[in-house]
Amino acid sequence: MLVNFKTMINEAVDKDYAIAGFNVFGYEDATAVVRAAESLNAPVMLMTNKVAVDHMPVEVLAAILCKVAEQAKVPVCVHLDHAKELGLIARAIKAGYSSVMYDGSQLPLEENIKNTQEVVKFAHACGVSVEAEIGSVGYSDQPGHEQSVYTEPAEAEKFAEETGVDALAVAIGTVHRMQVQNANIQFDRLKAIQQVVKMPLVIHGSTGITDEDLQKVASCRVGKINIGTALRLVFGNVLREEMNKDPEAFDRVKLFQKPMEKVEQEAKHKMLLLRCKDVLSKK
Repeated sequence: MLVNFKTMINEAVDKDYAIAGFNVFGYEDATAVVRAAESLNAPVMLMTNKVAVDHMPVEVLAAILCKVAEQAKVPVCVHLDHAKELGLIARAIKAGYSSVMYDGSQLPLEENIKNTQEVVKFAHACGVSVEAEIGSVGYSDQPGHEQSVYTEPAEAEKFAEETGVDALAVAIGTVHRMQVQNANIQFDRLKAIQQVVKMPLVIHGSTGITDEDLQKVASCRVGKINIGTALRLVFGNVLREEMNKDPEAFDRVKLFQKPMEKVEQEAKHKMLLLRCKDVLSKK
């Protein structure tokens, strides 16, 4: 079933697990993620980032992902990730996305707050939940492209109070698109933010977090943890293996079967770390 994430994420915080937000790029990985969620009886989020919406119009992505969500046996939120343009957010909401993220993290604080307030007003009027970011999580494959800035608790408190967002993404040591698990998580900073911000928090760039730390973060009243690169690595590496095994193969539907199976396994592994198993049975 297609849902927004406000109720979903609040329940996760209250019951000591974290929602897995997976960046997907179409039917193949979205279906694999939902199968993993169904096997665990857990809610999940299908997210599309800038790379995805640059490749495929947001209206087409919405048609695919919302249909996958509607047919799922568990709650599924379809979320626009890291949108910087208000026009794109409006298009996504009109197309059927149930949740959006406005990313003004590279802007001065007051400008970020002002723009986020505008998004919240519009999105909430449409029954769509809103995530935003304070501090900034950088990119490992684009050094210098966006400044990495740790979240300051006082700024997070001000931002949360003045914007009315449903969830707040914070920077505590992760980096987007890390291919190795060596992120240094600042748990003291996370705790300090939680002492002044009562709304659910979100952690981005979580592929680079060790399994042990991922479990620890999930138990720290974090509502959502974003994972993208881990699934892309699995899909790409397994697809390469399939093509190398049969260099004459050209049927992409056949070639995609094994990568989809492995993406489902990886998504399930991450969700188990986030303590998601059977949480829907505990309501």
